[in-house]
Amino acid sequence: MDRRDVLRLSAAAGAASALTLQGVSFAHAQERAGEGGGGEESRTVRGRLPNGAPDFVHLPVQVPRGVRELAVSYSYDKPAVPSGTPGNALDIGIFDERGTAAGGRGFRGWSGGFRTEFAISAERATPGYLPGPVRPGTWHVVLGPYTVAPQGMEYEVTVTLRYGEQGRTPRPGYPPERAGGRGRAWYRGDCHLHTVHSDGRRTPAEVAAAARAAGLDFIATTEHNTTSGHGAWEGLWGEDLLILCGEEVTTRNGHYLALGVDPGTFVDWRYRARDDAYGRYVRRIHQAGGLVVPAHPNCPFVGCQWKFGYAEADAVEVWNGPWTADDEPALAAWDNMLVESCRRGGGDGRGRWVPAMGNSDAHREPQVVGLPQTVVHAGDLSRAAVLEGIRAGRSWLAESSRIGLELSAAGPRGEHAGIGERLRVAPDAAVAVRLEVSGVPDGTVRLLTDQGEMRSERLPASGSGTVVWRTTASLAAYVRAEVRHPGRGGGAGLPGPMAAMTNPLWLESI
Repeated sequence: MDRRDVLRLSAAAGAASALTLQGVSFAHAQERAGEGGGGEESRTVRGRLPNGAPDFVHLPVQVPRGVRELAVSYSYDKPAVPSGTPGNALDIGIFDERGTAAGGRGFRGWSGGFRTEFAISAERATPGYLPGPVRPGTWHVVLGPYTVAPQGMEYEVTVTLRYGEQGRTPRPGYPPERAGGRGRAWYRGDCHLHTVHSDGRRTPAEVAAAARAAGLDFIATTEHNTTSGHGAWEGLWGEDLLILCGEEVTTRNGHYLALGVDPGTFVDWRYRARDDAYGRYVRRIHQAGGLVVPAHPNCPFVGCQWKFGYAEADAVEVWNGPWTADDEPALAAWDNMLVESCRRGGGDGRGRWVPAMGNSDAHREPQVVGLPQTVVHAGDLSRAAVLEGIRAGRSWLAESSRIGLELSAAGPRGEHAGIGERLRVAPDAAVAVRLEVSGVPDGTVRLLTDQGEMRSERLPASGSGTVVWRTTASLAAYVRAEVRHPGRGGGAGLPGPMAAMTNPLWLESI
């Protein structure tokens, strides 16, 4: 069946532009379904997408009664392109008979460009997809031409219907809201992780084992554009490990984490910054109890750089995976946002500012779960307490659990504040800032304020040390700390890779 260039333009409400192909039908499907037997039928669609194709291409599939399983496979060509020119990359997913409208009521799964085939039935589904009844009606295979070569893209999609009696859909086992914990304490976590439920290579069991080996107290499941991982952690949580549900929402203008949402909450990704859609999904995430966290905002890859701004963000992933050159501009941009909040009196009248996070974004070996990690001061090891600590900025970031850190400030009358908190003192009252570090041999400690770096000291070979610095609220609106490894070559004065860093401690004049 040839559908070459047989496209008609349609609009996906509230989403990026889309094209709809001529539909796929199964001529004798009703008769076969009525026989009540097994068997299967396949249809293949071939076509071409030009360079500059819309973000999404919908292939309608008429599904009759009596279908036990729906399976899809696809392929596309990858012609040679000049250096520096994007080649072909084609993502895939599917929506059921409830439709493709923005918000995802009909969403049944997405695997991006990671898989070439998938199947859905009532009993089971390929990771990345949701099991459930294969009901009759118009389903839509959704193709996402992420990049298209100058020559265009030749593609082929095969849809297979397998007939028979449908089974029972298993009930997902979602993680509990809390773990054992240690009461009010510092808890270590990694909130950006991938498994086989999107483009990761590890199973959930392997990720949970790696998290425990890394000394983590909590992790988050954040698969690309799907919720299929939410129910995949049965038996893997425990008194020692809290598992949060989430999603990495992968738009064409940047990625963000929907962190700690109610299990099963789906957040649509089919829009750009120019569309009037992002704010709607921010509200959806907040209504589902979660946080909005732009991820790797300065990543140089196509579609990864953050274009939506930070006005509605609850935190920002300043540190993504092992420290690289991409993280330095993210850190600088975040520090500039802190300075801007000082101009507004430390926030927008409610003390609002955007805290930093660090996550591994680990997909496969040898990527390390927990490198980096966010260390959060929380009332207990529960979803609500951990998210509240992240939102408040009571956290610091470290490359591993071997590193210890404590930053505090004290006023002349016994006033005290820690990371993410405010020390309220007279403008010229003496403030003692104290930083204790362990686990960074020969590292460099830096204390920074809204004026820049104010103190720098070298740690001994033992990796442990204490720095005390004195200032006033009139001289420093905030103090934050960085701990860097020794530089690895390069020009003199360039900072080495990050070992740990803190969110700010605020100094407020009264």
